[in-house]
Amino acid sequence: MASGDSLILGIESSCDETSAAVVRDGREVLSNIVASQYDLHEKFGGVVPEIASRAHIERIDPVINKALSEMGMSMADIDAVAVGHRPGLIVSLLVGVSAAKALAWATGKPLIGIDHVQAHLYAAALDDKPIDYPALGLVVSGGHTSLYELDGPTESQLLGRTIDDAIGEAYDKVAAILQLGFPGGPILDTAAQCGDASRLKFPRTLLGKDSLDFSFSGIKTAVLYHVRGVPGAVREGVEKGRGRLSAQDVADLAASFQAAVVDTLRIKLRRALRATGARTVILGGGVAANSALRAAVEELGRKHRLTVRLPALEYCIDNAAMTAGLAYHYLRAGRIDDLELAGTATVRR
Repeated sequence: MASGDSLILGIESSCDETSAAVVRDGREVLSNIVASQYDLHEKFGGVVPEIASRAHIERIDPVINKALSEMGMSMADIDAVAVGHRPGLIVSLLVGVSAAKALAWATGKPLIGIDHVQAHLYAAALDDKPIDYPALGLVVSGGHTSLYELDGPTESQLLGRTIDDAIGEAYDKVAAILQLGFPGGPILDTAAQCGDASRLKFPRTLLGKDSLDFSFSGIKTAVLYHVRGVPGAVREGVEKGRGRLSAQDVADLAASFQAAVVDTLRIKLRRALRATGARTVILGGGVAANSALRAAVEELGRKHRLTVRLPALEYCIDNAAMTAGLAYHYLRAGRIDDLELAGTATVRR
């Protein structure tokens, strides 16, 4: 494809955000509409797939129309339609994929399927300068904790991933243990600001000297046992249950938990840097908004003279701008899909 302005409509419905965006030339975000479903899932302490899917069906058309109308555009102005088609909740993915395929068929525009995890690793380029490759990419979200070696925006190799809970899932479960609400990430991050991170020593699960995989199930269990007691054990002087914890206890617990999680991620990043020799580090995903993690990665960059690329906070959550931005590079390379494009719940290896 020749150089020049390219306007791409992106569509995102992989989990519990319905989003549409228009992005020019891969980086200039003209519109980015996100309809969140936090209020629908909060009482369940997590995302309910059927509820999420029904909400996507209700919101997908208005969100797409608003993304276009905000800039006074119509589908006639769009050069291609991009959609996140993997990984995610299959009943949610199908809504966005079906909408994108219908638009592509009706208008004759190219259709581009985008890997949702790879899009998170591109989010740092939105409304910013291009990313320098090769790079090391860390995706941290409710469903994914993965390390990638990146040779370009469309070329990546998986280095390591979680073998159990993703980091965002661990945050949600700890918040549920403390009865703090959903989603757990921002709640615990806020609580940790007033806490003493050195008060409690939670485990750093490293899975061997050279492993680049992750495990957060152990720290979640450690928090549970600290709050409620070890099953079958008698612990004198320890009151069980969230109701017996003071506000300071909760803050200290949140800070200690967060310190352990961030420390684990920092160690894994250092290992991956030694293994790859990368000089650029990219962070992506919902947990990339975490204040302690952002500070730790920036400090890592200063210490090792690395280029650190963090997405703007608005592009950390699931959004269609990152989908449309990454799709620009596929369009320029002529890598488009046909109407057989399918949604799939699995991540690309």
